[in-house]
Amino acid sequence: MREKMRTIHTVCRPKRVFVVWSRWSLCYAACLCLVLTLVQAEDDCPGSCVCAKESGTVTCRDGEDFGDLPVDLPEWTSNFIVQGKNISTLRRVVFMDNATELEITTLCLSYNGIQTIEPHAFLGLSRLHLLDLSHNRLESISAWAFFGLPQLRSLYLNYSVLPEAVTQLSSALTLQTLANLHRLDLAGNKLKSIPLEEFDHLNLHVLVLVNNSFENIVRENVSGLYQQRHIRVYLALNPFRCNCDLEAFYYWLKNSSQCPDVGRLVCSEPENRRGALVERLSAEDVDCNLENLEAVSYVFLGLVLALIGVVFLMVLYLNRGGIKRWLNNIREACRDQMEIYHYRYEQDSDPRLANVAV
Repeated sequence: MREKMRTIHTVCRPKRVFVVWSRWSLCYAACLCLVLTLVQAEDDCPGSCVCAKESGTVTCRDGEDFGDLPVDLPEWTSNFIVQGKNISTLRRVVFMDNATELEITTLCLSYNGIQTIEPHAFLGLSRLHLLDLSHNRLESISAWAFFGLPQLRSLYLNYSVLPEAVTQLSSALTLQTLANLHRLDLAGNKLKSIPLEEFDHLNLHVLVLVNNSFENIVRENVSGLYQQRHIRVYLALNPFRCNCDLEAFYYWLKNSSQCPDVGRLVCSEPENRRGALVERLSAEDVDCNLENLEAVSYVFLGLVLALIGVVFLMVLYLNRGGIKRWLNNIREACRDQMEIYHYRYEQDSDPRLANVAV
């Protein structure tokens, strides 16, 4: 019996050793794969950038200038941040150079000195939700600059658009691929008019126009805002000219709640209304009919005075003979009176005549 048990133990022992060895091999292989994956992920991070796979973020700040955007991004990249680099041009299809399709949802390119955006510059970022191009120096924006961004929700262009690029921006924002754009930030660009001819092709919910050069919002834009009641427009820190031309904008502020910062809108001109809140102006201050009526009144008064002057001159002309005789009579009467005064003066001045008089 003992021999039999010993034989069984001898037979089963190699199998147990094999099972243990197999388990250790599997654990070792799993650890090795994990290490290789981490090393590979670390190797995929572009030079001079910091990668955080947990949050899917690749951050490239300051340091060495790229001259162009790095395209060898890890596949897991969802947030790509580039700041403080010297990138003068966003060249066309720059994000298509990557070997695999990028899953980026947030792209921040602020403070890079970008001057030009070429056509289809963001092609390949079909999942992009937020694009931040703030604090650049955009001089040229292609009409197809934002093509291929069907999921874009937020576009930040604050303190970036130079005057020569405003018209080009207006063309770029008419693309049908921006139909899902919810927030458009154009603060600090010295704009004098909204670079949107219409609002219905965009699904805007927030339009930021703070700290620009708006003196008025034209009637066409006001009509568009009336039709898109869901839009919230921020307009503080603009130099509004509070005169008759402000009428349509004034009544829009009064009749809607689409301007959350209406309490910060102040007049810069004319002088007698400087610093006054736009919402606290009276209807008479922006009433074009009243202003026109005053102008008509002054014109009518001038015409009446001119007519009176003409009548007076006509009366003088028609009575010129009588007036001439009347003037001659007055002149003769004055002459006789002056002769009497002269005679009396000579008599009083001669002492001999004075004694005779006594």
